[in-house]
Amino acid sequence: MITPTGSMDNTRFDPERQTLVVGLGKTGLSCVRFLVKKGVAVAIVDSREMPPGLDVLREEFPDVAVFVGGFSEEAFASAQQLVISPGVSLKEPQIQSALHHGIPVISDIELFATYAKAPIIAITGTNGKSTVTSLVGLMAVKAGKNVRIGGNLGTPALDLIDENDATELYVLELSSFQLDSTKHMNAAVAAVLNVSPDHMDRYDSVQDYITSKQRIYQGSGVMVMNRDDHEVMAMSIPGRKIKTFGLGEPEEKEFGIRNRKGGYWIVYGDMDLISVSDLLIRGKHNLSNALAALAIGRAAEFPLPAMLDALRSFRGLPHRMQWVAETGGVNWYNDSKGTNPGATVAALRGLSEPVVLIAGGDGKGADFSPIREAVVHHCRAVVLIGRDAPQIEKILSGLVSLVQANDMKEAVVRASELAQPGDVVLLSPACASFDMFSDYKARGDAFVQAVQGMAA
Repeated sequence: MITPTGSMDNTRFDPERQTLVVGLGKTGLSCVRFLVKKGVAVAIVDSREMPPGLDVLREEFPDVAVFVGGFSEEAFASAQQLVISPGVSLKEPQIQSALHHGIPVISDIELFATYAKAPIIAITGTNGKSTVTSLVGLMAVKAGKNVRIGGNLGTPALDLIDENDATELYVLELSSFQLDSTKHMNAAVAAVLNVSPDHMDRYDSVQDYITSKQRIYQGSGVMVMNRDDHEVMAMSIPGRKIKTFGLGEPEEKEFGIRNRKGGYWIVYGDMDLISVSDLLIRGKHNLSNALAALAIGRAAEFPLPAMLDALRSFRGLPHRMQWVAETGGVNWYNDSKGTNPGATVAALRGLSEPVVLIAGGDGKGADFSPIREAVVHHCRAVVLIGRDAPQIEKILSGLVSLVQANDMKEAVVRASELAQPGDVVLLSPACASFDMFSDYKARGDAFVQAVQGMAA
């Protein structure tokens, strides 16, 4: 039974308090490692019987109390503060009870911000945040910075902390779940790339989701904002320094696009920087990502030549508009990271060729209607897979040819039958993968294997 804590500050971490890590996995394991190293009394709880990382935890920390198979009262009884993994909803009754009784409830990012000594660049958004985080990290490397990159992308934030204080800069990708319980980060540069409805199974409304993203701007650092997204621009705070980016022509000392010298160029005010044709990443959404990275890098005072060098060499990330193969005049692209309708719309709008789209999976309660217009304008046909395929079929019925497939291999075969020379086949599911695969990477790998097997 959780008991009230009186005057305890429920937004800050205190190493003297008994700490319960809620949710194991990669993030939870990193929290335990960090807290044990700091001498904090820690236990861990997970609702799953065999959560990822359990064997590693028991081997590395046999003295740490572990509660699995449910959020038991015993696990929470002696907790004086909670560190929540991103996969755990704040709506869980035990978490709500802790908040009600004044128990501090924080994220791993709040814990990270308590101990990190180098400046932080923090990046969030519904789509593109992994690409932009990786590109900004590459820019920092090209600029000669001792930089560490992670967060929601790759390495958990707490594993990045350098005890020898050699790190000059942290670049973090942050999810809305991590931001929900982060109050004191104060990033030197913070960016919201875009906002479209996502994770509606975790939020009561779109506005709640937007408010979560907006938390990244807490503090006094530079706000980097997308001029093409009115929800993002509405987050501006009077008196703060702001840098913007957008796909239109920019004002002085801002980044944008201009038609120059017979083609489109990325520009900074009136200064031509790099031809769009020189970029290795494809699509309008990736062009927006490139502009975002430039604006973030400028706010962080990276040298312009280093940033442009990074842009010229950046090939993008796996599962994000990744070119897979060309068969019979048809190009195949893996955008398995397109886990919400907004991402799929962006991917479709970035292509000029007719598209056969493979979509479907776990919709996370999303409204699929935003994909209608993009499908009408860009798709020859759609192949549907996964649990929520019937919902997408209702939205798209009568607009284009629709085909159902039972698995990824069958989806690739059906797409190859529908595609014509000059077309693109695009896996961009507009859904999470958990109904059929362990994650979006496994889904993308299955697509790549099926395409390569067919090509062979």
